[in-house]
Amino acid sequence: MHPVVHFEIGCRDSAKTQEFYAKLFDWKITQMGPAGMIDTGGLLTGHFTTLGHEPHHYTIFYVQVDDVQKSLDQASSLGGKILVPPTDIPGGTFAWMQDPEGNTVGLWKSKG
Repeated sequence: MHPVVHFEIGCRDSAKTQEFYAKLFDWKITQMGPAGMIDTGGLLTGHFTTLGHEPHHYTIFYVQVDDVQKSLDQASSLGGKILVPPTDIPGGTFAWMQDPEGNTVGLWKSKG
């Protein structure tokens, strides 16, 4: 079983977007570096980010996997496409893939 563990909302104006969602859903948001970390009060975590390049506006969810590269390889063999290769960040490793219909999905493996 590979659960959805995180979501991300990309935007050009992070402060404005954070304010919108905080007021709309009563989400608590704290800054962690360039990201606004979202506490939804539920099991799923999320964050806002501004990449500074395309895509400027997007939403994505992350699926927990045992091996990011192995999952990308499997996705490719099934007709998917690698958009962002495995990338290490302080909490773990992520990647972005595209399914055969063009949907972008994140893959995530925690460090611990």
